[in-house]
Amino acid sequence: PQTDIVFLKVHKSASSTVMNILFRFGETHNLTFAFPAGGGFQLYYPHHFLARFVQGFSPRSPRRFNILCHHMRFLQPEVQKVVPSSAIYFSILRNPVQLMESSFVYYKGASAFSRVRSLEEFLSQPQLYYNPSSGDRHYARNLMTFDFGFNPDGDVSPERVQLMIKAIEASFNFILISEYFDESMVLLKEMLCWDLDSVVFFPLNTRDSRSKASLSDSAVEKIKAWNRLDWEIYTHFNRTFWERIERDIGRQRVQREVEALRARQAELARTCLQGTGSVAPKDIQDSSLRPLQHGGARILGYNLKPGLDAELERTCRRLVTPELQYSSALYKKQFPPKPP
Repeated sequence: PQTDIVFLKVHKSASSTVMNILFRFGETHNLTFAFPAGGGFQLYYPHHFLARFVQGFSPRSPRRFNILCHHMRFLQPEVQKVVPSSAIYFSILRNPVQLMESSFVYYKGASAFSRVRSLEEFLSQPQLYYNPSSGDRHYARNLMTFDFGFNPDGDVSPERVQLMIKAIEASFNFILISEYFDESMVLLKEMLCWDLDSVVFFPLNTRDSRSKASLSDSAVEKIKAWNRLDWEIYTHFNRTFWERIERDIGRQRVQREVEALRARQAELARTCLQGTGSVAPKDIQDSSLRPLQHGGARILGYNLKPGLDAELERTCRRLVTPELQYSSALYKKQFPPKPP
């Protein structure tokens, strides 16, 4: 199994669920994580990543970390200073239409969104609300382009788009697609030589469906035009994702593996969870399992069954622990606080 991994955690693209998979794998195999210095949750985002943002990194010591997976703005020469040269690089993309609808709710406080009542209102005259020089502009335009390290306000000529795509292909071994999450987990398992239980998951950091807006056809077209760079990146990698599946695994085997993954998930849900699945934040009984609530989104979580034996309780708890709590626990394990 591959143990040296760089995951570019793109915002609002099911990446918290992928991060949980990496946290569990790393914890099980005693791997080290490239944590943000001081135990924060982002690698000095939205600045381009620098090796010195990582806790325990020193230019004088050749120490390398196994897994880099916290939010960052990608800059490969700096990333290479903190991970082994054998590291596998991957990321995940989401349809920019759904991504923008999600960002609008989640980042309602961002300067571009704060003065409008609805996403439709923003899209009617985006230039009126969007300031290319504001520090949080990326939440409102070409967010994936920005996370990959490029300029979200850049020229959308075919030449520039091709250069961006080529640069991503040169840096990343493969790209997952969040709309095909189960198939993506099968591809991840295959590329990293992991077993099924390593990629099994319960969806994390997901919104209550009541806070999701349906979009008119004209809004969809406006989002694609406004996020043209994201749209070009997404459509390219959505196509190559399926080419990769055909070439490396084959559709029939993927289907069988997806069925096995879903069966294992259903079995774990029956074993671990009270009720049938996720619950509203107010209904989460264990406060340590309550996800951070942000913007106008209601982020769902889980309740574990009482009375599980210790080993099973640990397995189940890892599957449902929100990103911030899990990250803090692993940070304390890797960098134990010094006794007074």
